[in-house]
Amino acid sequence: MGHSVDPKNGHYIGNWGEFGCPTPQRIATYSLSPNRQRPMAGAAHAAIFNVFRRFRHQVLYVAPPFIIAYVAMNWAIERNEFLNSKPGRLLEGDNEE
Repeated sequence: MGHSVDPKNGHYIGNWGEFGCPTPQRIATYSLSPNRQRPMAGAAHAAIFNVFRRFRHQVLYVAPPFIIAYVAMNWAIERNEFLNSKPGRLLEGDNEE
């Protein structure tokens, strides 16, 4: 029960029951992360500028197909209305008998 060297680490850890560590062990410290303290910090700034940045980078990928689809659909609706009208039927040669 005397002083011995720890066979694994090679240093003295004290007598049985009084492990002589000079610094206290197992001290628990608690703190909050910045995200927990202010979860919405900068949200308004990020919302405005991120939305503008994302819109600016994606508008050329999204807008042209929508514009082309709108123009094509508008042309098709007008053409359908014309062909189903009296002047359109007369122009296409459909007789009303």
